[in-house]
Parts: sequence; C-alpha cells; structure tokens
Amino acid sequence: MKSEILSELKKADGFISGEKLSSMLGITRSAVWKYVNALKEEGCDIISVRNKGYKLVSAPDMLNEYEIMNGNITEVVGKRLVILKSVDSTNEEVKRLASKGEPGGTIVAAEKQTAGKGRFGRSWNSDDGGLFFSVLLRPELPPGDISSITLAAGFAVCLAVREYTKTDARIKWPNDVIIGKKKICGILTEMTAQSDRIDHVAIGIGINVNNSYFPDEISDKATSLFIETGTRINRNEFFGVVIKYLDAILKNFFISLSVDDMKLFKELCATVGREVTVKRVTGDVHGKAVDITPSGELIVYDGYKNIVVNSGEVTVQGIY
Repeated sequence: MKSEILSELKKADGFISGEKLSSMLGITRSAVWKYVNALKEEGCDIISVRNKGYKLVSAPDMLNEYEIMNGNITEVVGKRLVILKSVDSTNEEVKRLASKGEPGGTIVAAEKQTAGKGRFGRSWNSDDGGLFFSVLLRPELPPGDISSITLAAGFAVCLAVREYTKTDARIKWPNDVIIGKKKICGILTEMTAQSDRIDHVAIGIGINVNNSYFPDEISDKATSLFIETGTRINRNEFFGVVIKYLDAILKNFFISLSVDDMKLFKELCATVGREVTVKRVTGDVHGKAVDITPSGELIVYDGYKNIVVNSGEVTVQGIY
C-alpha cells in the first residue's frame, strides 16, 4: 500500500487530502497516516497540513511495485514482484523461495546486494543506481532443452534498453549487453534440476542504470545508461519496460528463439563478425565468430573448420 500512496502523492498537483487517499485506495484515514509516516522514515519529504492533507516535496530513488507494473498484465514474468531493501543475492533469494514452493513467474528485486555474483564466481558491482533482480521460472522441460535461455533474457534486456533509451545497445554473446565497447548488463542463469526434469531456473540480471562512476578496476569495461545518455533514468518506468520484453520473449521461448527473433538477435549481436578467443577446459579456441545456431551456440571459424561453442569465457576483439 505504501507504493500506491507514494505513486498518488507523485501524481498530485499540490496537496491531496487523507480522505481522498483513503477513498481512492479503500483504506482508513488512520492507515493512510501510518503509511505516510513509514514513507517519511524511508526518506520521503512529505508535508502534512491540517485541512489540506499531504504534499510530496521529494522522494529518494526507490523501486515501487505500483509504478513498475503500472497496470501491465504479464503471462510468464512478473506474476509477483518482491522488492527488498537489501539481500545477499537476488538469485540466492529466488532459490530460497523456490525451495518453499514459490511459483514460476516471481521476480525478486533489491536496492542493494551484499554478495552479488556474476559468471565464473565473480562478484557483481552492486552500487547505488543499479537495477538488480532475478526471475524464477519453472519450465516443464528436461535440462538440455533450455540451453539458450540466457541468450533469450539478454535479447529481451537489449530490446528494452534500445526502446527506452534510444541507444545502440547490443549483445555480447552469451550473457552481456553493451553500449559501444562497454558493458551495461550481465546475466547469470542458475538451474536446479534432476536428470529428466527442471525444478526451477533463476535468471539473475544486473543493469547499470543511474551509476555515475565505476571503480578504477572496471571503469574501462563498464558504463551505465546515465553515462551514455546524460540523463537520469526513471528506474521504475525502465524496469517496467524490461519486464514487458522479458515476458514477451520468454513466454514464446524455451527450446529456441523464433526464426524472426534469431534473425534480429544476430543483427544485434556484437560478437558475430569479430575475432574471438574462447577459453574452455578442453583448450582455447581462436578464430572469427561467424554465426549463432538456433539453439544459441556460437560458431567460430578457426581458419580450418567451424567449431560449435556452447560455453566458455569469450573475449571479443575491440570490446572491453
């Protein structure tokens, strides 16, 4: 209910009475007063005047479920949205919820991660201004049938960034979204499964949104939407667009992207056409990325033959 009250205060032109808020939201005036005080404790500057009501002067940049969903009805992603002030990792929280029977479609977002993680056990920079969330899915499929789900999620985020910011966002195979030569988004997909079926999938997504700077060790590799556009991004609006695209892409995808989606994915993939190095346990692969298969593998021509790559750490010439 705090989300709804904050949203109405933002929309109001001046003061809005407690009576009007209680009528609009179907709660008592004392409940309105209680939620307004809770918002004040969270950093909102709200003026209260007898016989006039409440006026929002300023509010911190907080995720707000009411503003994020904004009446949008989703089919696969965003059936429930959990927003936390702080968590070790949104992926870990999704796993905990999944173990308690949480249904697929739930999203867990957090203002701060104390132990955010990326691929290969790396930590993920979780500074103020970022958007950190995980999606819980429960597809009724064997594990081998969702090998390219990370690509589908990255494709959806890339499309959302391009629509909302009008930047030339692109995909670095298999799990990053970039603008220019720098990374704005990373995706970590983790799965719990038996030999013949998936129990659940956690898709963890971290997007640099309003970050104004990065530590020296990653400043040459990372950027943010704010840095690229010069404009502070409304995280709630942007998050809503991301959820819209995730729902649209993932509801039609598990085994592979559609022909049209794969065509657009390749057009937006900054890896295809470049020289790459793929680090694998069985030995590094050097060559030119020439294509992506319908199930998401990268095809690398090493000068003699095409090599199909389905995993590994990829270094792309000219990026990062």
